[in-house]
Amino acid sequence: CGIQTVLTSRVFIEKAGLAEWPEMLYLEDLLPKFKSPAKIRALITSLFAPVGRIAGQISADNVATVLFSSGSTGVPKGIELTHWNVISNIESAASVFPMDGDHCMLGVLPLFHSFGYTFALWFPIVEQIRAAFHPNPTDAKAIGDLAAAHRATFFLSTPTFCTHYIRKCTREHFSTLRYILVGAEKLRASIAEEFQNKFGVGLLAGYGATELGPCAAVNTPEVANGNGQEGTRNSSVGRPLPGVSVRIVDPETLQPRPVGQHGMLLVKSPSRMRGYYAAPDKTMQALHDGFYITGDLAYLDEDGFLYITDRLARFSKIGGEMVPHLNIEDAVSELLAGSPAFVTGIADEKRGERLAMLYTTPEVTPAQLIEHLNAAGLPQLWIPKRENFYLVDAIPVLGTGKVDLARARALATDRANIDSRTATPANAASVGS
Repeated sequence: CGIQTVLTSRVFIEKAGLAEWPEMLYLEDLLPKFKSPAKIRALITSLFAPVGRIAGQISADNVATVLFSSGSTGVPKGIELTHWNVISNIESAASVFPMDGDHCMLGVLPLFHSFGYTFALWFPIVEQIRAAFHPNPTDAKAIGDLAAAHRATFFLSTPTFCTHYIRKCTREHFSTLRYILVGAEKLRASIAEEFQNKFGVGLLAGYGATELGPCAAVNTPEVANGNGQEGTRNSSVGRPLPGVSVRIVDPETLQPRPVGQHGMLLVKSPSRMRGYYAAPDKTMQALHDGFYITGDLAYLDEDGFLYITDRLARFSKIGGEMVPHLNIEDAVSELLAGSPAFVTGIADEKRGERLAMLYTTPEVTPAQLIEHLNAAGLPQLWIPKRENFYLVDAIPVLGTGKVDLARARALATDRANIDSRTATPANAASVGS
């Protein structure tokens, strides 16, 4: 992006094991240079000077930030969000959550992630509420203490991180939380139920993408006294935010499909990105008729609730049939007691592609997984072969806690290649068991 200056800390550089660059300025060196007269001038300027003097000539359509996609399915892309993109997304979200009373945002998501950037960082500033931050979303005990100390009311997280809080936080830690928004991955019913039972507050699933600033839809608190519109519906990601339009289309023709039918999700929003940094061709490919092509498969019910069924990239075409990976993962979640599993397609000489599953529970065997999938009523075509269940130490994840699809697929492929080289007719059937 042509960045010429990087503000950082020596402590961070050492912890992250990063090399020093000439562009780096260290906060430890800068802070002692700010003497009291300079601080007083800065305070007076911030209180009384016109915005134009502080910020310069800024248009709402100027790029405010370039956030890079997670790269879970390929090379990360730089997503240009304007000031209007960010502010409109904040205002839309604030309009569906009661903002009365003393609020505090508990921010633990990394600010390089759009969910953390827009809502943990800028939401409390724009909406003028308090905020408390912690740099590590998996440090459950410290986060619980922070929530209690600052009487946090808003909390942003992911379902994966919420499993840490269920194990290590107490009901008292989260006693003041009113709105807990989760995204970045599917919210499984078991996690939602366990969280509700332990803390007495529900998880509100939402949907978004960095290209959308990020939030496009969210479940909202139930209407008081049962009067008015239902705000939350199980398994959904809620209704689109005010100002957001969604369209369900045929993945190949992009022709709209009626309510209730599955298809690919397109989203048009005031917070939709300006484009990909220095990549006009990729920008054109990502847009259709002003809508962002999400690559996610979804449907709308008759009341306007949106349901995400999978990513288009998370299907395998086997025997002419599209097999959804997420359905298979869901089917084994109970047997694995919440431990992660990942299904993907790997190359097959005869059929072009075959299914493989990574899992992390050594007490469970491939035979038990197959038996469980059969009992769940899954078609035989959807069940991986016994030799394609691979026990691994961990499934690769991104900094947001979401599965790193590219690395997880590569791990499954590597395991398959290793097993194909070492397996013999005598032991091939027992590989991975």
